[in-house]
Amino acid sequence: MSIVFGIHAVEAALKQAAVVELWLDAGQRPNARLGRLVDEAKRSGVKIVRRPREALDELARGERHQGVVAHLAAESAARQRDLMGLIDGLDHPPFLLILDGVTDPHNLGACLRSANAAGVDAVIVPKDKAAGLTPVVRKVACGAAEMTPFYQVTNLARTLRELQQAGVWLVGAAGEAEAGLYETDLRGPLALVLGSEGKGLRRLTREHCDLLIKIPMVGAVESLNVSVATGVCLFEALRQRGVSREGGVRGAEAQRNARC
Repeated sequence: MSIVFGIHAVEAALKQAAVVELWLDAGQRPNARLGRLVDEAKRSGVKIVRRPREALDELARGERHQGVVAHLAAESAARQRDLMGLIDGLDHPPFLLILDGVTDPHNLGACLRSANAAGVDAVIVPKDKAAGLTPVVRKVACGAAEMTPFYQVTNLARTLRELQQAGVWLVGAAGEAEAGLYETDLRGPLALVLGSEGKGLRRLTREHCDLLIKIPMVGAVESLNVSVATGVCLFEALRQRGVSREGGVRGAEAQRNARC
């Protein structure tokens, strides 16, 4: 059974009906925010257990848990859906994020948070040599891990080919690319592909991309942290794709209609 800790992440898990048991620090003083969380848990029928702080510290493995640790049920049916099924069911051009070998859970959590904020339909990572949805990732993501479909695929190259066959344009970020981020059309079916913290995109992943782009930089540094680069790329794509009044991404067709 997975766990998630921290008030933001637990609140999001409760909204998704994913919590089966909630552990609270028995010595923690009551406060309004914690009270609201407990009330929500009770309304959802979640079992509430008070434990010594040391027990929560052990579960969180030294990370700051804010006196709240939730035990999660099995992954939701939405997460278990086939990726292509999710894409086929969208009523707008797919907007995907692919992370090729991000191993730092803090970076992955930050990427998930940016992906959710930018309206990404799904985040895709390889199963091997990459971080998964650990408790630390969920904590850093501040609820985005519970709200954004997350797929760990056995063969990333095969998944890239399947996405291309489905009409998704694969745009990879690489420092040596000739095309610039801000000059590239990021509307329509799109998957942004970013590499690992140290080595960037792997050779095979790079070869599967339809286009490589770079983020223009004028300072002395040669590269950005992967979570920062992800945020920059995602929100440029969001800017181009347009944002509806409800905050969702609009496809190119909707944008054309809005201008007519």
